[in-house]
Amino acid sequence: MTTAFVLSGGNNLGAVQVGMLRALAERHIHPDMIIGASVGAVNGGWLAAGCNVKDIDRLATTWERMSRNDIFPLSPLGGLLGFMGKRDHLVSNGHLRRLLERELQFDSLEDAPIPLTVISADVLTGRETAISTGNAVQAILASSAIPGVFPAVDIDGRPQIDGGVVNDTPVSHAIGAGADVIWALPTGFSCSASRAPTSALAMILHAIGIMSSQRLVLNIERYHKKVDLRIVPPPCPLEISPIDFSQAPKLIEDGYNSAMAWLDSGRPDVRPDITLQA
Repeated sequence: MTTAFVLSGGNNLGAVQVGMLRALAERHIHPDMIIGASVGAVNGGWLAAGCNVKDIDRLATTWERMSRNDIFPLSPLGGLLGFMGKRDHLVSNGHLRRLLERELQFDSLEDAPIPLTVISADVLTGRETAISTGNAVQAILASSAIPGVFPAVDIDGRPQIDGGVVNDTPVSHAIGAGADVIWALPTGFSCSASRAPTSALAMILHAIGIMSSQRLVLNIERYHKKVDLRIVPPPCPLEISPIDFSQAPKLIEDGYNSAMAWLDSGRPDVRPDITLQA
C-alpha cells in the first residue's frame, strides 16, 4: 500500500496542518509521498525531511516564531508600484526565500528523503505544473506565489504562480502517482466570521480560501470512489485574519484536537461532513 499526504494551501492557516500532522505522527501514520500546494508546499518541504513527532515539533517551533513581516513585509512603496503597474506583485518573497533557505534540509527536490511534489500554475497557459525535481526553494516559492501578492517565479523558463489557483488540494496528482491511500489535510478558511476582512491583502487571501474550499468539495465528489480518500477535517468555527500569524500556537492546537477527535471516532476511512469550510 502506498500512502500519500496531500497538503492544501491556506496562508497562515497552514499552522492547522502542523497540528494535524502531529496527530497522524502520534498514530504512526506516515507518508510514502507528499504533494503540496501553496503553504502546503511549504509545510511539505519540512515534512519531506522526516515525519516523526520530533520533526513535526521542529516545524511547530518555526510556525510559532513566525510573524506577518516574516512572510508579508508590506511597504507603501511596494504597494504603490504594484498598483501603478510597475511590477507584478505587492510584496517581496525575499523573506520567505530566506526562511526556506535556512530551514529546508535538502537543496533539490529529488534529494528529499520522502518524495515531494509541489504544484504551481503556469501564468501563460493556466495549466497545473507538478514540480518534483530541481531547486527545492525555487519550486516551493513558485507553488506559494500568491498571484498579485508575491512575484511569479521562473521554473524552466516559465513564469509560475500559486498552485492553489488551479488545484489547491491536488488529490489527482497523488492518484496519478499511484497512491492507494490518500490523507488530505485542508486548512479550511476563516469560516463563521463575524466581520469581513478589513485590508485589501486580507480580503484577497480570504477570497482565495473560499474558492479553494469549493474546489476541494468538488474533488471529493470526483475522487472518493476511486481511491481510499481520507479528509482530515479542519477546525471550524474559525475566525482569524489571513495575515495574522500570532495565532499559530492556537491553530496548531485546534488542528491537533480536531484531527485526534476524528481519528478517535474509529472511522477515518469515512469522509467527514464536508461543507464550505472544508
